[in-house]
Amino acid sequence: MTLIDAQAIPSFASLGRVHFIAIGGAGMSGVASAFLARGLTVSGSDQVDSETLQALTRQGAQIWIGHDAAHLTGVDTVVISSAIRETNVELAEARRLGLPVLHRSVALACLMEDRRVISVAGTHGKTTTTAMAVSAFLGAGADPSYVLGGTFLESGLGAHLGTTDQFIVEADESDGSFRQYPTTIAVVTTLEADHLDNWGTPELYAQGFEQFASSPTVSLVIVDGDDPGARFLGQSLAAAGRQVITYGEGDDCDLRLSQVNMTGLSSLARLSWGEWSATLRLQVPGNHNLHNAAAAFAVGAALGLDRAGLLEGLAQFRGTARRFQRLGCTRGVLVVDDYAHHPTEVAATIKAARIVADAGRVIACFQPHLYTRTRDFATEFAQALAAADEVVVLDVYPAREDPIAGVSGELIVDALKSFTGSVHYVPRLEDAPAALEPLAGPGDLVLTLGAGSVTAVGPLLLRLLEE
Repeated sequence: MTLIDAQAIPSFASLGRVHFIAIGGAGMSGVASAFLARGLTVSGSDQVDSETLQALTRQGAQIWIGHDAAHLTGVDTVVISSAIRETNVELAEARRLGLPVLHRSVALACLMEDRRVISVAGTHGKTTTTAMAVSAFLGAGADPSYVLGGTFLESGLGAHLGTTDQFIVEADESDGSFRQYPTTIAVVTTLEADHLDNWGTPELYAQGFEQFASSPTVSLVIVDGDDPGARFLGQSLAAAGRQVITYGEGDDCDLRLSQVNMTGLSSLARLSWGEWSATLRLQVPGNHNLHNAAAAFAVGAALGLDRAGLLEGLAQFRGTARRFQRLGCTRGVLVVDDYAHHPTEVAATIKAARIVADAGRVIACFQPHLYTRTRDFATEFAQALAAADEVVVLDVYPAREDPIAGVSGELIVDALKSFTGSVHYVPRLEDAPAALEPLAGPGDLVLTLGAGSVTAVGPLLLRLLEE
């Protein structure tokens, strides 16, 4: 995968019949769903069937399992993500036919005509903060359009075309696509080094965020004042004359969290802005989620939406798929699945799990994502995972990357041994449930972590516990 540069945005009316390669991905499926809602003819292909593909079929998309050049017959525009290689037979056929090939971010930008765009970016917390903003807006009586990089737990939806003029989007920095959108309000939840396979250095990665937040269309930037990277970005932008709002627990934050209290799967805090204050209540755990909610509230308040309604919408938020998602409880063992795939995310999720488990133990099953990230952050992953009572580490989920010699899950296991002896290397995912079952007892919380296929482990473990 490489960085993409901002491209000219074609008019929505010019797209014609659109074909999505790998349509089932979290980001791609949301755009495809929104295109269908706008009345376009949509087709797509992916390697394996899924509930997402079935939902798109019910919505009217023509879906194929497997890739074939014949799927391009009658197509006017092709949409790809950064994960699609030029060797893909459908992309090769699109190039041969001379069809317009749009990156997902460009296709998404086509939906933003005449909308006020709120782009939520950050190394961590993008999906949850975007979803929280949607919930807050709904609570305040707005009906925003949105596209998430995930789905709401209750509705299963990841995209919607609303009737009011706000468009809330999760803005992905991994490939630079967050620079594509005509953003009005830019949110930066956190900023620390990641995706160095694309950006090269932490400095270039940070520069990408500065380009995103200083776009000519941006009128307001909202940053977490407690996060060092986001705070530095906000200070730099403010010094350049940009309007910046900070949120966090620091005394100098514009929107301040205080009196933080977390119990089980809920959390609350006092939210203050100048002379105004109120209680923020959430049905999701973790200090990081209080910060995410503060960011969502700041966006709505800055747009003049009813503050009481915003808080009510946040109180109703129940989470998104794979963000501390409770899968079930069997024989007294609670199983939770989370998308955390960066050391900071792993540490925050285990910290939240510790609160939920209370007197029970936390057992973490971690699948590293990408060879480059495993190589670059093996020690940091070990430090984060050491906070669990028992750790099972799987081999690397390669995603878009080819193997790197000497890089495997064992790098993290070896680093973990200097922090804790309670670590188990289980390279094959299918062996993980059997490895976890004897480790877990009544009152314990088993946490599956990673951005790859580890999400399959939890249901298999619950079935094994039932047996």
